[in-house]
Amino acid sequence: MKNLILFFILLVLTINISMGQTKKSCCDETTAPNTMAAFGNDPIFVAQHPAPVPFTLADAMGKMITFNTSDGKTANAYEVKSDNPSDKWILVFHEWYGLNDYIKKESDELSANLPDVNILALDLYDGKVATNNDEAVKYVQSVDNTRAFNIIHGASDYAGSKAIFGTVGWCFGGGWSLQAAIELGAQCKACVMYYGVPEDNMDRLAKLKAPVLGNFGLQDTHITPDMVSKFEQNLKTLGIPSDIKEYDAVHGFANPSNPKHDPDATKDAKERTLNFFKDKLK
Repeated sequence: MKNLILFFILLVLTINISMGQTKKSCCDETTAPNTMAAFGNDPIFVAQHPAPVPFTLADAMGKMITFNTSDGKTANAYEVKSDNPSDKWILVFHEWYGLNDYIKKESDELSANLPDVNILALDLYDGKVATNNDEAVKYVQSVDNTRAFNIIHGASDYAGSKAIFGTVGWCFGGGWSLQAAIELGAQCKACVMYYGVPEDNMDRLAKLKAPVLGNFGLQDTHITPDMVSKFEQNLKTLGIPSDIKEYDAVHGFANPSNPKHDPDATKDAKERTLNFFKDKLK
């Protein structure tokens, strides 16, 4: 009898282990966030991110809010409401310094140009904001993918079942803009990436329903032209519309606190982004 009981215990354990090995979540499928975290160990990549010049946003158009997430916690975001009630939303994803006043300024600018769209800049660092690269690397590498996806889904729930979305982000946030667009499925109508890590898992990328607009730098030593070209080809293979442009610029070219900030490339990329959202979020 004891042997029979032991047999059944071992059988149950074997089944559970097998299920654990074969069942995959979105966090298992995605490769991009892990790639960005690994870049934090590379001094060359870190050196491409000079500490942001202190900046305080005056006359902010929005305010900080919290919303519930499925893990029993709350998440933070900077929200700029549309002029009139609207089911259109853009989720904004911060660079690796966190949800600082630069990102809030970008959110205000989006709202000023898209007054019929709600802007929600998500805080994937849960309240932490880096002021130097040591802190930024620590925060990037401490992001738990499951928690980040919970924040994205919590934002979707906050916006409501009738919401349609666009996503945009830079660097760390560029990769998460793509991940959010994948997670949001058919509700997402437009995804904008600024020099973020592309998703190279084809099974996961195939779940993307939104067209992609990409702004990348030819001088980027990590989000390289070869990586961008592969991403563009993958999207084409999957039949996902894309508009990818590479500027003769460095990684982080659109960051005004970057000594190698490229105003001309930034202006063009912003115009492309606004026109893309205006077209897709009709």
